[in-house]
Amino acid sequence: MDILILAVIIAVVAVALIGGLVVSTSRRRRAPEPPAAPTAEPQVGEDAAAPATEEERRTVEDVALPGGPAPAEAEAGPAAPPAPETEVPEPSAGRMVRLRARLARSQSTLGRGLLTLLSRERLDDDTWEEIEDTLLTADIGVGPTQELTERLRERVRVLGTRTPEELRTLLREELLAQIGTDLDREVHTEGGISAEGEERPSVILVVGVNGTGKTTTTGKLARVLVADGRSVVLGAADTFRAAAADQLQTWGERVGARTVRGPEGGDPASVAFDAVKEGIEAGADVVLVDTAGRLHTKTGLMDELGKVKRVVEKHGPVSEVLLVLDATTGQNGLVQARVFAEVVDITGIALTKLDGTAKGGIVVAVQRELGVPVKLVGLGEGPDDLAPFDPEAFVDALLG
Repeated sequence: MDILILAVIIAVVAVALIGGLVVSTSRRRRAPEPPAAPTAEPQVGEDAAAPATEEERRTVEDVALPGGPAPAEAEAGPAAPPAPETEVPEPSAGRMVRLRARLARSQSTLGRGLLTLLSRERLDDDTWEEIEDTLLTADIGVGPTQELTERLRERVRVLGTRTPEELRTLLREELLAQIGTDLDREVHTEGGISAEGEERPSVILVVGVNGTGKTTTTGKLARVLVADGRSVVLGAADTFRAAAADQLQTWGERVGARTVRGPEGGDPASVAFDAVKEGIEAGADVVLVDTAGRLHTKTGLMDELGKVKRVVEKHGPVSEVLLVLDATTGQNGLVQARVFAEVVDITGIALTKLDGTAKGGIVVAVQRELGVPVKLVGLGEGPDDLAPFDPEAFVDALLG
């Protein structure tokens, strides 16, 4: 009997335990329900008003900040930089006269030195030797120095009296005779007719040795031509230096001239050809072609310069070949000039840095060497410091 009661108790306990386990498992399997969202955020003080309806709620709007761009402009991104303002170059007429004082400061050794020597009471052989030395130091050259000295000796002997004004007039006349006042110093900008019967622009090749300021001179010449009412196209045929093409393009943009350029290391003759073609199509007056600065000792590069000229001439004859020389190089510049003259027919000389040297006699020497006139002179670093060469203004500057 006791055993029966104990078995019943054990059975009841087992049933209870099994029931509890089932209930617990079912609770764990049931996902908890999320708490109900509050109907409205609690409000405090003056904000304790009825919640706003959909129509009353404020929307997000684009608002322009004071002084800032409008929202539409901000979304469009930064504005493109403005095009460079076209400059109006200084007129080329009379530039040499305006720059005479600057030139006189650098040339006083030649002019005033000669006047001082000629003003001595007694002009003996030693004095004439000093006069010759002064002329040679100024890079006039041996031949012109001997001629000028003999002319001065003869005229001083005939003159007799030698007042400062008489000496100045005498020296002025003789220097002008050496430089030449009857040479054609105009940079020719008259075009012609192409092989296809179209009007073609004047084509000017600018050549020279590295470091003479050739690309800068080309850019300044563009300003001279624009100032004289010519339309210009620039050809960046110096493909060996990307910086040269960039520099020339900057010069052109300042005066509204288009620049034709090619890939770095490309064919210079091709660029020159395309520049002339662009000039014909655009109806330009002048095409300026800046060639690479060639070392006169490198035969291959000099031959390439001849190729550039031949390719350009397929459009028609070249109007000018300007050789850029650095006045500070003196007699070395004459060696360069001779080699260039053998490759292309030089028609004129642009003499740079003439304000930075007392060797103004290089004007006489280089003209005598090449048989062509100095047409342009560089008298400073400014954009309008390239001037058409005026012999009288130059000699007046020499004499102070």
